[in-house]
Amino acid sequence: MSELLIVIFYLSLILLINSFFLYPIIIHLLFGRKSIIKIKERKNPTVTFIIAAYNEEKVIAKRIENIASLDYDFNNLEVLIGSDNSDDRTNEILISYQEKYNWLKIFLFKERKGKAGIINELVQHAQNELIVFTDANTEFQKDALKELVKDFADENVGGVCGKLILIESQKTLNESNEESKYWFYENIIKRAEGEAGISFSANGGIFAIRKKLFEKIPVDKPVTDDLFISLSVVDKGYKFNFSENAIAYEEVGQEVKDEFNRKVRFSATNFQTLIHFKHLLIGKNKLLAYAFFSHKVTRWILPTILFLLFLSSLILANQSLFIFLIFSFQLFFYFFALIGFIFAKLKYRFSLFSLPFYFVVSNIAVIFGFIKFLNKKHSVIWNSTKR
Repeated sequence: MSELLIVIFYLSLILLINSFFLYPIIIHLLFGRKSIIKIKERKNPTVTFIIAAYNEEKVIAKRIENIASLDYDFNNLEVLIGSDNSDDRTNEILISYQEKYNWLKIFLFKERKGKAGIINELVQHAQNELIVFTDANTEFQKDALKELVKDFADENVGGVCGKLILIESQKTLNESNEESKYWFYENIIKRAEGEAGISFSANGGIFAIRKKLFEKIPVDKPVTDDLFISLSVVDKGYKFNFSENAIAYEEVGQEVKDEFNRKVRFSATNFQTLIHFKHLLIGKNKLLAYAFFSHKVTRWILPTILFLLFLSSLILANQSLFIFLIFSFQLFFYFFALIGFIFAKLKYRFSLFSLPFYFVVSNIAVIFGFIKFLNKKHSVIWNSTKR
């Protein structure tokens, strides 16, 4: 029994260290400083924006005006926005803007289809070579689109993910929301993965693919749409790059509860996405398999890893100083998370405590998401995070 617990302890610890420390270091050392072969870029290739919107009256006008302000040749650009049976003023706003801009086409659906269903429908109407996927609450820098499409001059590149920066409203500045700090860490990994051409974990705010590589998103078994699209591109043997100069911004959700529910939903669909692409773990591309396992799969089973590490170190703590120190570190970490929870209730913020709290809450969301996945209670229909 003791030998089994020791194996569980070290295996859990190795998986944890690999995912958060060893993998980022390896991928950075291998590709983080890799020089990029300059390929003569094409000026303003034809692009179609795809936006699925549901009850976005607070942000949709600003989103359209943001696109209108981009430094791009609008003769080579079209914007398709699908309203998923919105029941606020979203449709009214879209109709008014379609009259204002001839490059804007709107689709007002009378029945809820979910984001994946809307994307599938809109892509069928896309006329251009490249498809840019973005959200209703995303804001592009003026040159973001030009930067995003540069890498497509390389025919081996099938997709490009931009750099999404999460900003905080005045309300969230006073709350314990550490997602923006975590996203900064994720962008460091994405940068190195992009150099390797395996930046498969595209974010829904700013990424593009070649239209010919788009694979219809399943709607019978809900998946995470941006992850599904990016994985389907690398699964076809194309590179998926990361463009650090293609910058977009999104505001962090205002309510911790809403963000938690969003993470639960994404966790449920992530597990379904894993089932669909499980063959990548044993595919010929060993680098992709290692990245997929380390950056995604390990994160999705992280609650189990953390539980096994805590339980095994608790039982074995008196057998080894090293194991005792690991156990003690966990106790301090979860104690700090508890303090972070209390501070969050008091609207007080201190990263030493709020970061552990955010980490714990995120993993609790994964557990709830996994339960929803097992119970098949996740749905393609979504509600927007409160703006």
